[in-house]
Amino acid sequence: MIMNVLIAGDFCPLNRVADIFTQGDFKSVLGDIKCIISAVDYSIVNFECPVTKGKVKPIDKSGPNHRCSEEGIDAVRWAGFNCVTLANNHFLDYGKDGVENTLEACKKYGIDTVGGGKNLHEASKILYKEVDGKTLALINCCEHEFSIATEDTAGSNPLNPIQQYYAIKEAKEKANYVLVIVHGGHEHHQLPSPRMQETYRFFIDSGADAVVNGHQHCYSGYEIYNGRPIFYGLGNLCFDYPHIFNKPWNEGYMIELTLESNSDIKFKLIPYFQCNKEPRIQLLQDDRIFRNKISTLNEIISSPTKLENKLNNFYLTRKERSLDVYQPYFGNKMLYWLYRHHFLPKMISKKQLLKIYNILECESHRDKYIAIFKDKFNIK
Repeated sequence: MIMNVLIAGDFCPLNRVADIFTQGDFKSVLGDIKCIISAVDYSIVNFECPVTKGKVKPIDKSGPNHRCSEEGIDAVRWAGFNCVTLANNHFLDYGKDGVENTLEACKKYGIDTVGGGKNLHEASKILYKEVDGKTLALINCCEHEFSIATEDTAGSNPLNPIQQYYAIKEAKEKANYVLVIVHGGHEHHQLPSPRMQETYRFFIDSGADAVVNGHQHCYSGYEIYNGRPIFYGLGNLCFDYPHIFNKPWNEGYMIELTLESNSDIKFKLIPYFQCNKEPRIQLLQDDRIFRNKISTLNEIISSPTKLENKLNNFYLTRKERSLDVYQPYFGNKMLYWLYRHHFLPKMISKKQLLKIYNILECESHRDKYIAIFKDKFNIK
């Protein structure tokens, strides 16, 4: 028995798309992909923001707080998606109310959810879905960024390879196929880190039939590891941002997996442009450039040395700006401008930077400071 499963990247209906959805016009944005989504046995998309109603307070965090109206979930239903993944860095942007409103909207429109919940127990649940006598198990988790559920608070299921190992083992006993979907990686970098590669390969070794990653806002390549595919980034499916056109942000692909017992997993990549000059998803008519880009990325992914070098180069391009966050001027636009233009001196010494490095590198030090910051900002 064959099962066809489609997985899509980040869906966050903002700006022009939000205005269109408010008018109930889903076709102009999603019309090109509706037939593809509806043709498979089961389809999944990452829902990258909570549903909110009325006035609701955003949580304190680093980075933007995103949200949408109930029309966002209605649009997902209209397009033909069966399930949304909720383990991502924006699910908790509007606190408990946003989480509960999202879950209620999904229930209202008949959309399955995985990776998010009112507490860690709910967020970490495996989703089992039976299709034509075969069972698919979905495990969804994300890296730690202001969205993580606890035993008592709402949010997303955290990336924890030990816990995912046990989840995969459980799912392998109950399901025919096990799919792990992870939200993580470096934004705007089209390659995984060696840590990501090691972790996702471990998930395959633990019994997963495929691993799919998202979050970077640009697509990445893939590899076949021990006969099973690992996709390192799908890109945005629908994520409108002002004045970003003809960039990696506007490119992505969906994956159609063909799952069959006792057989290698076949797959098809479906590339598109999204929210470019027009706020819609447009399938590529000529994908030769896309295929060449994927081949180049895959070649780098297959070489540990090249992958490490590309990552180090990416880090170096962001070295100074990354260290600036520790300067006392950071957060004040005028002082920071003066500092960046060398009118103000650096205030953090080499000795202080070494202390910060030690805190970040050492697991025990990091655990301590995370606990201290959680207490200071009343993060449960």
